Order: sequence, then structure tokens, then C-alpha cells
Amino acid sequence: MQCPLLYRFRVIDKLPEKPSEAATRGTLVHAVLERLFDVPAADRTAPRARALIPGQWDRLLESKPELSDLFAGDSEGERLTRWLGEAERLVDRWFSLEDPTRLEPAEREMFVETELESGLRLRGVIDRVDIAPSGEVRIVDYKTGKAPRPEYSDGPLFQMTFYALVIWRLKGVVPRRLQLVYLGSGDVMTYDPVVADLERVERKLLALWDAIRLATETGDWRPRPTKLCGWCDHQAVCPEFGGTPPVYPLSVRPAGPGEDDQGRMGPVRAEAGRSVALEGP
Repeated sequence: MQCPLLYRFRVIDKLPEKPSEAATRGTLVHAVLERLFDVPAADRTAPRARALIPGQWDRLLESKPELSDLFAGDSEGERLTRWLGEAERLVDRWFSLEDPTRLEPAEREMFVETELESGLRLRGVIDRVDIAPSGEVRIVDYKTGKAPRPEYSDGPLFQMTFYALVIWRLKGVVPRRLQLVYLGSGDVMTYDPVVADLERVERKLLALWDAIRLATETGDWRPRPTKLCGWCDHQAVCPEFGGTPPVYPLSVRPAGPGEDDQGRMGPVRAEAGRSVALEGP
């Protein structure tokens, strides 16, 4: 959805991308908020959450040693200290938006998977699932950035309705509420979906996958320039910046007349993580 050529670089060419301080900080904060619910409700305080940060950072480094490159040359540790301080501020802000002493999540970092009638398989990881005594389901996702302006809210909402669709198809329950918690700006965005919303997302996913199947077969992946290009790791091989993409690693066939909107579906899958992504075979 963001850029077809970027999808190709990531999924088909599997070009490496450098870890970023912002994304890694988001992973760290997510881990802290997940682990905080391991302790009794009365102990879920801001100081306790802040105290979890060093240990979770060590766990991240152990699982991904390459993250140490983020602070290469930081001999005095000043950048790392500042970065960890920013993580602390994000964690502190969460306590002004939600009260963890009154929450008992049914699931944290919940992996979900379902297959649509078309054969499209959907997978995702949901930050938190709350279930009320009445059985109503709330899906919660933490964002460590700032809330987008209203005209740019479609992307985050699409991610949440993707999750809701998976839960609906998997358990037969339409979530009562979708909640995005923006720690960067202190905003909470909520949306109460209905069946028509989820059916619309399902149709969009099928159309997206048709487009991906066709582009995979023809090798026709177009760049879609936006302001986000400034953060892309692949400018050196992007035509929009004068670069040449690597040789396409798959066999191709010419696109036939009208195939832009008539690609066929096969056994495929799609996945959603911190952000929605459709993954190739």
C-alpha cells in the first residue's frame, strides 16, 4: 500500500535494512508494557515499568546483537543514555492514558492466523486483547510515535480493522472496540467496527493480493513517491533517486490485456505486525 517497489525490495529481493533508533525504541517499549502485566496489579507502577527498561534492552541485544551498531562510537554512552531516557518518557506517558492496575489483558502479543474462503491466509500479532466480563472484545495497539493528522489516519485504522477481521473470521466475534494508544503525543484513537467494515477490509485485502500476484508474475513493481521516501534504506537502487533495482530474481511473463484488475488468486498468505504487511509466497 505504501510503495509496491519497497514491497519488492523487502519481500522478494530481501534487501537488508539498517535498524533504526526509533523502531528499536518502539520494540523496547512494547516489551516493557507486555512484561509489566506479569506482576500483580498493585505493583504496576511507573517506577516499576521504568525499572524494566535496562533488562529488556539487554534481552533485545542478546537476541539481536546487531542492534549494538546503533550506538557505535558512543564511547561515553551519552547517546544510549539519552535514547533510554526517551523510552522512559514514552513508558511514563502510558500511565497518563491507561491505568494498568485496572486491566487484566486476556492476551498480550497474541499471534492470530486464519484462512479466508479465497485461500488467502492472514496472520498477525496483536499487542493486547482485553475481554470484558460481558464478553466484549477490545483490541489495543501501542504506537510510540505521534498520532497522525485525520487525513493520514487510514493506515493505522486499516491495521486495526485487519486485526478485527482476523478475530472475526477466527472466533466469530466482531471486536467491540479498536484502540490505538499513541505514546509519542499522548493521544488515544478508538473505533467501533461493524461487520460491513470488516467485509470491506476483506475485499481490499483480496484486491491487494491480486495486485501483488500480478506484479510478482510480471516483475512490474512501481515506486510510489511520498514524504516517507526520505526514510527509505533503498534510495541507491530506486529509480526515483537515479538508482537501478537489482536484477529481478523471479521468472516473468508479459502482462496480458486487462490483467491490472483481473489477477487470479492462489494459496497465499498475508501478515500484520507493528504495521500491516502483505507477505509473498
